[in-house]
Amino acid sequence: MCTLLFFGNVFGNVPEKDLKSPDGNLVASFALAEGGVPTYSLKYKGKDVIKTSKLGLELKDGKSLLAGFTITDAKTSAFNETWKPVWGEVKEILNHYNELAVTLTQKETNRYIIVRLRLFNDGLGFRYEFPEQKNLDYFVIKEEKTQFALAGDHKAFWLPGDYDTQEYSTVTSNLSEVRSKMKAAVTPNASQTTFSPTGLQTPLMMKSKDGLYINIHEAALINYSLMSLNLDDKNMVLESWLTPDAVGDKGYLQAPCLSPWRTIIVSDKAGDILTSKLTYNLNEPTKFKDVSWIKPTKYVGVWWEMITGKSTWAYNDLISVQLGVTDYAKTKPNVKHAANTAHVKEYIDFAAKNGLDAVLVEGWNEGWEDWFGKTKDYVFDFVTPYPDFDVKELHRYAASKGVKMIMHHETSSSVRNYERHLDTAYKFMKANGYDAVKSGYVGNIIPRGEYHYGQWLNNHYLYAIQKAAEYKIMVNAHEAVRPTGLARTYPNLIGNESARGTEYEAFGGNNADHTTILPFTRLIGGPMDYTPGIFETKVSVYNPENTSFVHSTLARQLALYVTMYSPLQMAADLPETYNKYMDAFQFIKDVAVDWDDTKVLEAEPGDYITFARKAKGKNNWFVGRTNDEVARTSKIDFSFLDTGKKYNATIYADAKGAHYETNPKAYIIRKMEVTSKTKLAQYCAPGGGYAISIMAK
Repeated sequence: MCTLLFFGNVFGNVPEKDLKSPDGNLVASFALAEGGVPTYSLKYKGKDVIKTSKLGLELKDGKSLLAGFTITDAKTSAFNETWKPVWGEVKEILNHYNELAVTLTQKETNRYIIVRLRLFNDGLGFRYEFPEQKNLDYFVIKEEKTQFALAGDHKAFWLPGDYDTQEYSTVTSNLSEVRSKMKAAVTPNASQTTFSPTGLQTPLMMKSKDGLYINIHEAALINYSLMSLNLDDKNMVLESWLTPDAVGDKGYLQAPCLSPWRTIIVSDKAGDILTSKLTYNLNEPTKFKDVSWIKPTKYVGVWWEMITGKSTWAYNDLISVQLGVTDYAKTKPNVKHAANTAHVKEYIDFAAKNGLDAVLVEGWNEGWEDWFGKTKDYVFDFVTPYPDFDVKELHRYAASKGVKMIMHHETSSSVRNYERHLDTAYKFMKANGYDAVKSGYVGNIIPRGEYHYGQWLNNHYLYAIQKAAEYKIMVNAHEAVRPTGLARTYPNLIGNESARGTEYEAFGGNNADHTTILPFTRLIGGPMDYTPGIFETKVSVYNPENTSFVHSTLARQLALYVTMYSPLQMAADLPETYNKYMDAFQFIKDVAVDWDDTKVLEAEPGDYITFARKAKGKNNWFVGRTNDEVARTSKIDFSFLDTGKKYNATIYADAKGAHYETNPKAYIIRKMEVTSKTKLAQYCAPGGGYAISIMAK
């Protein structure tokens, strides 16, 4: 059900126009400054969120779209609907906003653009629109000059601005400290290109000194370069900074066209940031008529043993191979190759025995011996298995056990090669029973000189998703552009990495507060395939040469299935390890991956988050708490439960003396009856947390 109301032209010669959110708490103002410069501002409950900030675009050729404008039309309207996502944190999403669309005409060039603002109860979205017209058809963006003038030196949770990676640890500091902390924040990565000593990524989460929580991001990133932010740390003004292409241009556009939405989510409650659906609401509804093939999935995989160094992706130890030339049957196996038929069957057996949906296998296909760092164009063909991986037998075996298989397509960032093989690869998947793919883009992009987040690559990622939909294939893209709510339009995009995930626990570790921040930042745009569930936190148990450890207690690893939302959740550890802790593994077996309702019980970015979620189609709830490096006591009540009903709760918690560094496996499990009147005070160890399953009687 939706309601759309138009209120007509409202401007005339009025120099400024205010737009209020439906609840009246937010007020956005649009005006032309001296010289015909478009500006906007935003207040929340009378407090400045964004002070007067400039809008516009600098073009490569001709007069830029920055000044010299007059307002030639302005319309307001209201919209109110409720829609149902294919999968998600809630069964229904309210899409309620007031809108202002301002037509700006540049008299000198006889060109015009539209700035469209949508104000929701949880924030503001605005974009540039370029209608078809005689004097603005093809144009090249030199830079978008959208400003976000902040009201103070906010506490920020930030990543270094980069054209190629989001896989950094979040830095928590005042914005005024970014410059001094930037060098240490830029840690090595397989592909990285920073651009400024004050460059920042979005989603950028901030907290003002007067208690406002502010999140800046973008929505509906289509046929455009990703937006980073460059900070003027003297004036506390953030300005958009687009990702360039190989020759330095930042966007090739043809009217009629649109920019992505620039988004500002704001509240005086941290939990409101976590439950905001503004990013999704600014994307188009799905055009898929049939979505029955899109299924939330819980899976295990042949992955962590390679990440830790216990096993290898490669079949042999050659340092140079060529597809179609190297005869793998005549090479000597390295005996550490994990993706072999017998071993994969063990994972399938484990999945079947424990009610898991699928098994992911990496390293199954020829080419892994020299896949990285060689900028090889023809690096994989995505259809030729190693001699020890029997595709048809594993298809038969998995099907006999009621388990699906997930294909792995690492591209080594040879994007041209992947597109060349895409149809053939997807046909091969369907012929062998694979309904989902994990794609990867590790390393520098081919074509050489392009960046992971430029317009050309963003178009590629979307092309792969659209092409996959033709074959009814779900996509989990790693190292791709961070999500901007496109999963509403393309719900087969069931997962992304696009941040520093669990794999880094084997590469030196993630900070203990990492998972108390990601839901406020990376997850604003869409779910993350974080790959939780590591029970053996000492990596040296699998690989004596690797001294890394997981910066989390075992109890918190369970909590992440609730706090790190995704319709695609991996039980990432090895089956033989889970078999030692089946009492704790029970939570992973029980926890849902799709939800009817979500409540934030406690939240403070960088410190802690406690979620309660109701399983899809059931009256069972699951609670998860992720805690930073400080021991805390979580205090929650169960008022989210149905009044008058009794539930059986199983609590998986940190034991006394648990600590993510010194005693991570100390956990206790206890059962109790709970009702909507129950209250709980639960200890959370440093780097710890807890998980609760709440089953209706």
